[in-house]
Amino acid sequence: MRLPKYLHAQGGDLWLTEQERDNVNIQYRIKSVLFEAQSPFQHILVLDSYQFGRMLVLDGVVQTTAIDGYIYNEMIAHVPLSFHPNPERVLIIGGGDCGAAREVCKHRAVREVDLVEIDELVVRACLEHLPEVSGRLNDPRVRFVFADGVEFIRSVDRPYDVVVVDSSDPVGPAAQLFEEEFYRNVFRALKPDGLMVCQSQSPIFHAEVMLRTYERIGRLFADTRLYTAVVPTYPGGLWSFTLGSKKPLPPAETLRFRLPARYVNEDILRSCFRLPEFVRNMLEMKEKVPENA
Repeated sequence: MRLPKYLHAQGGDLWLTEQERDNVNIQYRIKSVLFEAQSPFQHILVLDSYQFGRMLVLDGVVQTTAIDGYIYNEMIAHVPLSFHPNPERVLIIGGGDCGAAREVCKHRAVREVDLVEIDELVVRACLEHLPEVSGRLNDPRVRFVFADGVEFIRSVDRPYDVVVVDSSDPVGPAAQLFEEEFYRNVFRALKPDGLMVCQSQSPIFHAEVMLRTYERIGRLFADTRLYTAVVPTYPGGLWSFTLGSKKPLPPAETLRFRLPARYVNEDILRSCFRLPEFVRNMLEMKEKVPENA
């Protein structure tokens, strides 16, 4: 197999090099290549690494791993669904590794899950080669829709209780998932008491993306909240999520959680909104400055 540019042999070992904005290289020692393909949208790898187990890599960027993928997926799924009183209909945009859908399905109130993923090959690869994340998802409540999430959200005719935007970084096919027009369409696709969540990148490496996301969602929704988790394989470790609700939400301290999970519990649900001081300062400063200033 001809190796892509971000995989290279060194001293008898195979290494993946992930480049972060031309300034930082992160390297992983790899046991084997389990899956490799070029889809119409991106280059897809499923690798078995020494430290992080199996991992999904898109265009050279690690998306999720067997060892810590559950942290991200539990946080993007259980936080919004714990706030909603009756999350029966859920839309997931992106999430081709099936991890978020797997967590959403743990909620007994959920009756329908539409998983809209642009790249069918990502889903197929993860179901077969990354069971630690996908769980080889086979739940009758989940409907796979292989389509552009941006186009899909424009034509929603049956509103959802919760929309989960599980996108990759804001480059390539995922770039439009961070635009204000997309958030407006998400708003329209929600019921009057609906809420949305999206990953909003690292407050350390991608502060401008996080702040722009928070501001744009905040202009549309009655209640907007930022929360964080530590995901070791993501740049900087500390990762942010932005929650937008059409109705004011109760205090996080009132949330209850009794589902099987490896990371999320009631203490995590209640504490994840308690932001580090530097993040709070950034949000406060951004609120004083117009986006186009």
